[in-house]
Parts: sequence; structure tokens; C-alpha cells
Amino acid sequence: MANNEESRGLKSLFDWFANRKKNGQIGIERQQEREIADGLWHKCPKCGVLSYTKDLLANQMVCGDCGYHNRVDSDERIRQLIDAGTWRAMDENLHSADPLGFRDRKTYSDRLRELTEKTGLTDAVKTGLGQIDNHPIALGVMDFRFLGGSMGSVVGEKLTRLIEQATQRRYPVVIVCASGGARMQEGMLSLMQMAKISGALQRHHDEKLLYIPVLTNPTAGGVTASFAMLGDIILAEPKAMIAFAGRRVIEQTLREKLPEDFQTAEDLLKHGFVDDIVCRTQLKKTLTQLIALHQPSSTPSHNMVLWETRSLSSTVAE
Repeated sequence: MANNEESRGLKSLFDWFANRKKNGQIGIERQQEREIADGLWHKCPKCGVLSYTKDLLANQMVCGDCGYHNRVDSDERIRQLIDAGTWRAMDENLHSADPLGFRDRKTYSDRLRELTEKTGLTDAVKTGLGQIDNHPIALGVMDFRFLGGSMGSVVGEKLTRLIEQATQRRYPVVIVCASGGARMQEGMLSLMQMAKISGALQRHHDEKLLYIPVLTNPTAGGVTASFAMLGDIILAEPKAMIAFAGRRVIEQTLREKLPEDFQTAEDLLKHGFVDDIVCRTQLKKTLTQLIALHQPSSTPSHNMVLWETRSLSSTVAE
């Protein structure tokens, strides 16, 4: 008797779930749960701790439990460093051309168009003038979302124009590096940007003006081999991967196993390739102190008007 009642109860329970599923109630509730949870939490890739996304953003995307530095885009980086209301973007309309007619699985021009639609970026760097705790600076921020932050003609042109403008205005330059290196789709034209940016930095240096690169994860290839390592003071974020050639390539060439911390910011600091490792939450304060120390007489420019960039170095398809 009891078994019969139990089976009737189970049957009723199954019927109840079946009816709810048929009426679409379960699907709607699950969809609502997904919508509520989407973007609310963030799981740390290193320690696995769940954090409120709002709290993580307030801590500049640094895990409060283990200190892991999550990657941030260029807009967020500018917001973290530049005083509110002082940012003046430069050369926003520069677009890469496709001089080689490059094609792999799809054409280079199609890739560029798709990335622009997806990210809202015209290329892998944002440049502009702003203030950092009332000190005027010229800031370039590379964005890894756009073809791995690779350096093509537009990246080289925008950074060169930024540096030249900073030299004329006698501003310090800060470039936040995040790149996989030179952009293969532009061949030799991409490699030429290394020399072009380096030349502009040398002229900036000749005027006894400050340049600080900030190396983030990852900084590699032609960027490391040029402007990332030409700073008067070189800063890096904790655990950032900084390299020229890849780890596997070096191991295969040397035929030996490399140390676990090889190509990390900590290893480079130990060997004198970077001057300091600075947590992202302390970066703005550190940059302010360095700028004030090297340019104690600098005064804020509250009415910054961009100088005409048409007279600057090379030409790029717009």
C-alpha cells in the first residue's frame, strides 16, 4: 500500500516538473538566474577565489586575496591613471591599411574591420594628453584585445606623434606596454616602427625630458626590443611576462630547461632589466612621485589644446 502511494507521489512529482517544463517556467527562471549572475562575480585565474566584480573594479582589477593582476583594457587603464575630465585623445581616426594584401584564414582588412566592430578600437594603442594628480603628461596605452596589442604602422605612428608632441610641450611620457610584438601582417613596415619610435624617444631624451614605460603582462617581441626598454625609469607590474623570444623557442635552442620564474618581472628586476615592480593600485601614486621628482617646477596646463599633428613625422592611411 505504502509503495503504491509512494509511486503515485513520485508520479505526481514527475508530472509536476514535466508540466512546469512544458509551460516554460523552469527555462524562464534559469534564464533569469543567468542574467542576474552574469558579470556579478569574477573567479581569480590564479587562486580561484570568487570576488564581486564591483569590488574587483574598485581594487583596479587586482585580486584582493592573492594579488593577481587581471588584464585591463585601455579605457580602464586611462581611467585608473588620468585625472577625471583632463584626458584629450590624439589621432583617434588613424586606421591601418593593408599594403601587403595579407591573407591567412581571412584577409587582414577583414580582421581589422571585425576587431574594430568588436572592441571599438581603431588599433592597438590609445594616445593622448592628460593630467596625473595635476601633473601634465603624454600617455600611451596599448590594448591587448586588438590583435594581441601587436605593433603595426598605426601603433608606431601614434606613439611617435605622442612623443613628439610631448617633446614640444616639455611633458613627460608614460607608455603602458601590453603586446605580443611586431605585427606580421605588415611585414617590414611593422619592424620599421621600432626605429621610428626609438628615434623620437632619443630626441625626447636629448631635451632632458622624462620617459617611463610600464611593462604589463605580456610585453614581448619587437616592443620589448625597442621602446619598452628605453625608459629613464622602467616599471613593471608583478608577475608580468616580459620577453623577446618565447620560452619554448629559447629552450629548444639552448636544449635545457629554464627556471620557472624566467621572463617574469621579478627575474628581470633581479638582473637589472627593470627598475621597480609596482602594484597597480600604487601605480598612479608612484608615477606622480617620479614626475614631481624629475620635474619639480612643472605646472599643470588646464587649457590643453592639441597641437596640429599634420606637421609630424610620417604618413599613414586614414
